[in-house]
Amino acid sequence: MTTDAPLSVFEQLDLPDTGLTRDTYAYAARATPAFVFHHSLRSYVFARAHARNQGLRAGADYDDELLFVSCVLHDIGLSEEGNGDQRFEVDGADTAAAFLRERGVDERRIALAWDAIALHTSDGIAARKGTEVALAQAGIGTDILGVQRESLPPGLADEVHALLPRGDLGYALSDVIVTQARAKPHKASPLTFPGELLRRHLPYGAQPAWYDLLAAAGWGDKPVGAVARRRAETPQQVGALFMEYLEAGDIEGLVSLYEPNAHFVPAPGTHLVGADAIRGALQQMIDSGIRLTLEPRDIREVGDIALVSNNVTRTGAGPEPVISTTTEILRRRPDGGWVHVVDDPFFG
Repeated sequence: MTTDAPLSVFEQLDLPDTGLTRDTYAYAARATPAFVFHHSLRSYVFARAHARNQGLRAGADYDDELLFVSCVLHDIGLSEEGNGDQRFEVDGADTAAAFLRERGVDERRIALAWDAIALHTSDGIAARKGTEVALAQAGIGTDILGVQRESLPPGLADEVHALLPRGDLGYALSDVIVTQARAKPHKASPLTFPGELLRRHLPYGAQPAWYDLLAAAGWGDKPVGAVARRRAETPQQVGALFMEYLEAGDIEGLVSLYEPNAHFVPAPGTHLVGADAIRGALQQMIDSGIRLTLEPRDIREVGDIALVSNNVTRTGAGPEPVISTTTEILRRRPDGGWVHVVDDPFFG
């Protein structure tokens, strides 16, 4: 990094120019890849725009230097230096606090920066923790997910992106979080933002979800209300429950027999993927009055995976019954229930 580069960016973006902001800029530029560093700077610029849009004045209504530091260091937990043993937001907050403490920043301001960094992925909490914390999250949310982007001044986003290219930020940042979490799974515990990202890169069921955690709690709590449907305790029970739920017109019961990313062939030549598409096809079956009779044909069970074939007779779709042979791949979930990974009634 040349000496002219920070001067140019500070001038072009009208960044707060103090000894602390320059130290922060240099530290983040050295410690993080360009796409993270650019994201952090854009987050500040967008946060400041949101402040102006709300009628907030720098120096009077919020600490502009602290807002800059919080935004520019909010992803320092994704750097090699900041990669500790906690979720990346908390590692980043601790790393930033140490950086500020070394420069004599008072503890009250450090506590605000810690909150802004640790809580930047915590919707509904950051907004209640102080103006700087709320503004930081707003700016970060704008740059990642486009939250409130419509309220930015015309042309600002184009100007900032020309100076600080995105580098496919959303996906690049996700990759860094997942890479850290794969190496240290305790950094991505279930129900956290890093945990949600990691879950999508693991085999289905490897990272427990909420109901899996309840099932493993050891207290013997049983489902009630909307989640009180029975699970298939064996691969053979999946077909029996399918017929039962179809007869009852229970769409959620039917969908519960499929993984969220399952594959389903409701008709020859129609290949659906994912819960939303499968729900739509199953709802059409319910609405059209289709009924199925499934007779077990063969099964191969290996650990948590089962290959199942049924002879199926479909009625209600036309004047004559439709007879076919299914090919189904099932997986046992962490709670012990079996669900479809692939359901093709016509593959056989």
